Amino acid sequence: MNIFPHSIQSLEQALSTASLKQRVHSANIANVDTANYKSKQVSFQTALTDAVNNQRMSSFKTNANHVPFSTETSQFNPQIKTNNATQFNSNGNNVDMDVEMAELAKNQLWYNALTERVNGKFNSLRTVIDGR
Repeated sequence: MNIFPHSIQSLEQALSTASLKQRVHSANIANVDTANYKSKQVSFQTALTDAVNNQRMSSFKTNANHVPFSTETSQFNPQIKTNNATQFNSNGNNVDMDVEMAELAKNQLWYNALTERVNGKFNSLRTVIDGR
């Protein structure tokens, strides 16, 4: 018996992806002065689109008009892609510090929102268990 709703698993995957994005952007910032370093990005949207197109997602339908998915559970595997198309500095490095800092801040807001949502889910479970 699984006491956790499916949404907790989705939130867990989203938190893992946000954590990966944080590490990638931090690595880009750390290598801002490294010659010939190419910036990297996490491509979660590509993995999500691929899973939807290949019907590798599980879902619970509450309405007959909802989009059907297969019954097998999928793990989204976000990909880290290297940006080789640009050169920002004369030393071959293409890390744009302004872009990286903006993405880092945006990702931090997203991560905070996800953790608040997970806390809300666990607080709901705690309320049910405590009977308050």
